[in-house]
Parts: sequence; C-alpha cells; structure tokens
Amino acid sequence: MACLRQVIEAVDLLDSAYVNGKIVKEKLKERGLEKVEVERLSGEKGHTDFIKIVIPGRRGKLAGGSAPTLGILGRLGGVGARPAMLGLVSDADGAIVALACAFKLADMIKHGDILDGDVIITTHICPNAPTTPHEPVPFMGSPIDIFTILEREVDARMDAILSIDATKGNRVIKVNGFAITPTVKEGWILKVSDDLIDIYERVTGDVAKIVPITMQDITPYGTGIYHINSIMQPWLMTSAPVVGVAITARLPIAGCATGATYINSLEAATRFCIEVAKDYTRGKCRFYDEEEYKKIVELFGEMKNLRKVVKRTKL
Repeated sequence: MACLRQVIEAVDLLDSAYVNGKIVKEKLKERGLEKVEVERLSGEKGHTDFIKIVIPGRRGKLAGGSAPTLGILGRLGGVGARPAMLGLVSDADGAIVALACAFKLADMIKHGDILDGDVIITTHICPNAPTTPHEPVPFMGSPIDIFTILEREVDARMDAILSIDATKGNRVIKVNGFAITPTVKEGWILKVSDDLIDIYERVTGDVAKIVPITMQDITPYGTGIYHINSIMQPWLMTSAPVVGVAITARLPIAGCATGATYINSLEAATRFCIEVAKDYTRGKCRFYDEEEYKKIVELFGEMKNLRKVVKRTKL
C-alpha cells in the first residue's frame, strides 16, 4: 500500500478539534510544498479554512511547458461536527484523500519522481461543521454556502478534475472501497473513461465500480432536487471534464458518523488519484473522447443551460 503512510498522516492531522488551515499549511511546507494558499471563509454558522496547493510539474504550465494540469478536489462539509459529534467524521474523506495526495506527491518529488504536469489540490478544513437532514442518512452541512466553496475549489488552470467525496449514505452504490463516476463535461454525462477504468483496475486488482449518477445529481444545489451528494457540483464552475471519486461502503453511513474512517478505502482512492495524475499529466489518460463529444454537441446541442438556475445555498 504505497500511500498508507500518507493517509494515516492526513487522518492524524485532521482528527483534532484544533486543526485549521494554518496548521495544515505548516505541515505541507515542512514537506517541501511552497505554493500553499489558505483563506478563511466565514458565514452565519462559523468558518472554514480553504486550502489550495499547487505542485509544479517538470513540463507544466508553471515551468513554461504545455503538459496538462490535473485538479484534485477534496469535497466535504467538514472534517468534524463538533460539538454534536466528537472526533473525525465520515465526511472528512475528501479532505483526507486530497491531503494524502499532496503528501505523496511531495514525497515523490523528494525521491526524484516529478510529474510532467502541474497538480492543483484544493479542500477546506472545518472541525465543527453543522449537519442537515437528508435521506437515507443525514448530510454534513457547512458554515459556508456551496457556491462560495466551489468558486475557490475549481481553478481555471485545471484541464481535468477529480472530485473526491464521501459517498456512503446512498442506496445505489454499496461497495467497500471507492467508485468512480462517468465523466461530466459542460452538462453532458458522458461514458465512463476507459483509461480511468484501466487505472482503477490496476490499482485495486478488481473490476471497476461505477457510481450511477443521474441528471438530478448534476443539477445545481438549491433547487430542491434530490442529489446523491455534491460530488459532481464542480462541473458548474468549469468547462474541464469532471470525474467523481466516491468513497463508498456496503451500508449507508451518515456523513456526520464518527469511527467510519476506512483506511484501506482511502488508501486505494489516494493511490488511484496519484496514478491518474501520473498518466494524465503525461498525456496517457483521457477523461473523455473529444471527437465524440464534439459530435454529441453538434447533434443535440449544449447542456450549459443547466447552470442558469444556480441558487446560493448552504452545503
């Protein structure tokens, strides 16, 4: 398990009532990552610390090259739900994997393995997030509305995006480990990427598990329409292809549940993201077929109009 140590380090770091963006930034800088930004965002129900980590590649845009940039987004409401719940919550999975990816890429650089392209990792740190009612299990909330977070999570430099989110509280994808979604680009739900399936299967040694997302899942929050969770919402802010990396379980687990941090699942998801980063920034992994996408749009038109009904809402 090549990323186990980094996952455990991320868990230990986030499992604290005192964790904040400054503490996380210091840990990242100790690891040799210099391009780390922290912004405190405040709302009616508290605050969270948004973090952006930029890891330059050998031939990436930051170095004047043309290698593609991968975005890794750790989506969540909060890493904790204090004072209602004590300890790290299930919903922290997105932040754990995002930070574990940053730690792993930093360690790779230290040992001479530098990716071709840049990687931009974003997440946020809130140890005392609120909860909101949802079926079949409660959602984690956030002190900040989802679109304020999304506007920062998605960077215009990202050419493709992996959106990581705890997806244990649902009735349609019940497997231990993690699953990936079809690619979403500008409102179109496209076929599952063959290249991503190949990476999934080499990482896990098992058949790929796919999240059966629907049109409801990609509509903006704030409409009252059911969503499996917010894993696909980043597409609203970008023209880049977005694929969800869902941390899953065989039984519905509430986002605010503690004692539900499944290390093996998180390690496998982290390893998947790292392998995608290696292949994508080298031009060896496609999130979608560009020619087929052009044909779809020519035949049936664009789906960007889904963005028109965006409403500000709490996560």
